[in-house]
Amino acid sequence: MTETADTPVSRFAVPRLADMPEDIRTRIEAVQEKSGFIPNVFLTLAHRPDEFRAFFAYHDALMDRPGNLTKAEREMIVVATSTVNQCQYCVIAHGAILRIRAKNPLVADQVAINYRKADITPRQKAMLDFAMKVSARAQEVGDDDFATLRGHGFDEDDIWDIAAIAAFFGMSNRLANVSSMRPNDEFYTMGR
Repeated sequence: MTETADTPVSRFAVPRLADMPEDIRTRIEAVQEKSGFIPNVFLTLAHRPDEFRAFFAYHDALMDRPGNLTKAEREMIVVATSTVNQCQYCVIAHGAILRIRAKNPLVADQVAINYRKADITPRQKAMLDFAMKVSARAQEVGDDDFATLRGHGFDEDDIWDIAAIAAFFGMSNRLANVSSMRPNDEFYTMGR
């Protein structure tokens, strides 16, 4: 959705695409070419170019790295933790990505409402239990949590990934909430 007086993308000023630094404009145009629209997170974060670059570098390092977590499982972590953080933007945007990556239009809605009742594996439930603990009570994480995850086949790198994704999106959720980042209308119908 484009910004109008009635439906701003963000509480903060959103720079015009033509006024953005070339590297940021190029990245946004590539996303637009691939998806057919510009997700509002790119426009909102372009408000602060250095932070835009750092945010997306860490995002990509977490979400695109090879490992034992599938891309769909990474998105499950985002959707579940964004739900508890009441982040409308991330639940809707990453719910759309989860529908596509899981090739299952139901699972994203189930995970967004209550992952404990979702049609996911016991391994994925353990993963999300840990992600939720990291998101809300990281100070309570202990050896028992690691043992549970290892019992489901997760290794040390997997555990780091789960924790880092939950932590990163905790930050992202807070920025999205403070900025009143509006989910693009296109996300609501993707993957359905």
